[in-house]
Amino acid sequence: MTFKNSKPAFLVLADGTFIEGSAFGYEGSICGEVVFNTGMTGYQEVITDPSYYGQLVTFTYPELGNTGVNKGDQEADIPHVRGVISRQLSSISSSWRSTESLDSWLQRNKVVGISGVDTRALVRHLREFGAMNGFISSDGQNPQSLLEKLKCIPQMEGLNLVDKVTTKTSYKWTTSCSVSFDKRLRNLNESPFKVVAIDFGIKRSILDRLVSHGCEVLVMPANTDLETVLNQGPEGVFLSNGPGDPAAVLSGIELARNLLRQVDLPLFGICLGHQILGLAMGGSTFKLSYGHRGLNHPCGKVGRVEITSQNHGFALDAESLIRKGAVVTHLNLNDRTVAAMELKDRPVFGVQYHPEASPGPHDADHHFARFVNLMAERR
Repeated sequence: MTFKNSKPAFLVLADGTFIEGSAFGYEGSICGEVVFNTGMTGYQEVITDPSYYGQLVTFTYPELGNTGVNKGDQEADIPHVRGVISRQLSSISSSWRSTESLDSWLQRNKVVGISGVDTRALVRHLREFGAMNGFISSDGQNPQSLLEKLKCIPQMEGLNLVDKVTTKTSYKWTTSCSVSFDKRLRNLNESPFKVVAIDFGIKRSILDRLVSHGCEVLVMPANTDLETVLNQGPEGVFLSNGPGDPAAVLSGIELARNLLRQVDLPLFGICLGHQILGLAMGGSTFKLSYGHRGLNHPCGKVGRVEITSQNHGFALDAESLIRKGAVVTHLNLNDRTVAAMELKDRPVFGVQYHPEASPGPHDADHHFARFVNLMAERR
């Protein structure tokens, strides 16, 4: 749908591909890595997920904005995507929870958008040639000049973006999910488990699930050192999701390596945190051609399959982990990349997907229970 008085906009990719559309959101020109998300719901959670920092996200579901936006679906205080690409933008926000339209919210938060794009054709292009840098422009800039600028913009590989999104100071997290089926799962009279969560770009819903499973959570910056973590007396340490190339997050890898020397301390990593944990073990990562971003990725092991929510452009190399004594416990059943791993006889594991289901299915919530059980066994 094209809104009345909407301005023209265009998307230009680093390989010279040029796509015309209509502007929405904030008027301007913004560059980033062009990727796609296959989820049918949850656009606000995606847009506010810090793991998408530095990216222009293509939504494959054909209509965006149907349910407006609301404070409850925020994964961070502000949007972290740089731009939004859609087939059609709804002019109506038909949800009792909506407090604002997607268009006005993006305008207010200075996120550039383009609609009227043949997103199926764009996704086919990205699947064939890989995720690449691009510009969304709605302020009249010359496409050729933006294409020239793209030649000087660094690729995602090698970028440490964690420093852009991590908290600057430590803070406690005490809230849990307000939805009835996601409420606290442990008795309130039980003593909570003290968990230090290292913030590489953490989502609020992940923190909510830790609290719901009985954890007292202290969130700490990505550059926190081992001594500072251990001074908190944690019963477990959680390594969060986040953006960019995991191999470039040197301080995080060093912290994880030092934490692994605490042989009886439970460690749990999700997404980027999972990759950083694998790198600290001595494994290696590689960049996926177009990444895994969506709510419908099947992952599993013998006898069990989980439908999972994913958002990552890098993956751990399975053979490098096995050589270092790790066990690959789950594979992505679409391309057989590592979806989860653990250490033998150690309370250490990581999952590549987002088990808190925001947005997405609840199949993988048991990983939080596993983390809590590992801490309970050591009391």
